[in-house]
Amino acid sequence: MGEVFRPANADEVCSAVKDALKKKQTLELMGQGTRRFLGRPVKADAVLDLSAISGVQMYEPEELVMVVAPGTPVKDIARILADHNQQLAFEPPDYGPLWGLPAGEGTVGGMVMAGRNGPRRLMAGGVRDFVLGVKGVNGFGESFASGGRVVKNVTGFDLPKILTGSFGTLCAVTELTLKLLPKSPDAATLAIFGLDDKQAIQAMTKVLTETAVPVSSAAHLPASIARLSSVKSISNNNTSATLIRVEGFGPAVVARIERLRSALGGAPELLVLDKDDTDLLWQEVTNASCFAETDLPLWRLSVPPSEAALVMSRLHEVLPGQYFFDWAGGAIWLEAPVSEDAGASVIRGTLDKILAGDGHATLIRGSENLRATIAPFQPLSPVLAAIEDRLRKQFDPKGIFNPGRMYGVRNAN
Repeated sequence: MGEVFRPANADEVCSAVKDALKKKQTLELMGQGTRRFLGRPVKADAVLDLSAISGVQMYEPEELVMVVAPGTPVKDIARILADHNQQLAFEPPDYGPLWGLPAGEGTVGGMVMAGRNGPRRLMAGGVRDFVLGVKGVNGFGESFASGGRVVKNVTGFDLPKILTGSFGTLCAVTELTLKLLPKSPDAATLAIFGLDDKQAIQAMTKVLTETAVPVSSAAHLPASIARLSSVKSISNNNTSATLIRVEGFGPAVVARIERLRSALGGAPELLVLDKDDTDLLWQEVTNASCFAETDLPLWRLSVPPSEAALVMSRLHEVLPGQYFFDWAGGAIWLEAPVSEDAGASVIRGTLDKILAGDGHATLIRGSENLRATIAPFQPLSPVLAAIEDRLRKQFDPKGIFNPGRMYGVRNAN
């Protein structure tokens, strides 16, 4: 792993980066290292450990804003927000158990740099919609700041959005300003049992486009996945479960559920889950917990919901693994059999054939050798690759940060 730098503040990060530049070293950026299994393995000369840059620097509940250092554990943030009935509305997932790690060990910096979103993205938006400001150190060893405690950032790059999901390949983040939302006082889930994939996609689409009911999440669990749920009313039914989550104040939730019942009156079987079961069930969906007991390659596909059932039907003919749908069909979790490329060529070939470039696939879990051999992230089109290259040269022209993490090692110019 080489030399390890453990800066305690932004000034020390600048010094560490300048030292690495002087020594012509590359740096692997990490906090607790819980997301090192996403993307290609990083082969760097040294490690820049940001875990000591930790803590909540400012929290104004009445303004729904928090300023936090990147090494702060997400579970600490969640506990503080819960005391004020607030939340990170994009529902950050915890994939640690998918990789054989303990739950609850991820940091805020890793959360933003990985850019992963939970089921509520359907209504609330994604991580990049909640990052208002960023401070960091670029590949020149210079500190910078962008955004702040306002929603709009009207000059130059929208850096908070650009840096979210960049996997530490552009800069070392030293501070984040996050937008918060109130936590809904009540929630319920309408479960529809016995639908096949196509029927489930149609039902979820109907709910979202025809009922005018504010729905925060929609997912479909085939019978083999539903049976793995710890929510007994789902697992004991021994059939598929299509899930529609509604959140808000108690009377409003009840009224919305009744409107959904009426709209789906022709469904074979309907059941309403209370808040406790709803919270537990959607935590399982968020974290893809059904796949935590295996170590098979695991993919997450993004597709137009209208094509989700067709895509999965074609894939399942050649990749007979477990799967489920999130985001009303817009996201497909798919476990693939062990093979030389873990199904990458089949998956991406199918997406290209059906969607003509309007979909992508990310390898969430795979061995180090697999992640070094195939492209864990969807290969970029020539246009996007050119944009990515220009951005990288703006922030990190020598390519010292997390070399090769996303799209392979590029030659520095």
